[in-house]
Amino acid sequence: MKGIKFFYITCSKKSEAYKIATFLVKNKLVACANIINNVDSVFTWKDKVKKTKEIMIVGKTMNKNVQKIIKNVKKLHSYEIPCVIFFDIKNGNTDFLKWIIKSV
Repeated sequence: MKGIKFFYITCSKKSEAYKIATFLVKNKLVACANIINNVDSVFTWKDKVKKTKEIMIVGKTMNKNVQKIIKNVKKLHSYEIPCVIFFDIKNGNTDFLKWIIKSV
C-alpha cells in the first residue's frame, strides 16, 4: 500500500484548525483529521525565540493530494508560512490503510 501519508499542521486558533480540517475532509483531500489542543511551541521567528500555544492537526491522506493540501492550507491559514509536513506511512492496520485509500 504505497502513497499513504500522515500529515502535521499547526494553527494559532482552534477555530482555524476546525476550518482547515473540515475543508480538507469535505473535499476528500484527507481521510481523517485529528485536532490536538494546547500544544506548547518554541520556535525562532524573525530572529527572535517565540513561545506560544498552538493547535495541531494530524491526519491521513494520499500522496496524490499533497500539493492540493498545501495550496489550500496556505489559502485558509493565518500564518505567513504555515507548517504543513507529510510523512510516509509504511505499515499499519491493513483494514485502516484500505479505508484511507477508499476515503480520498
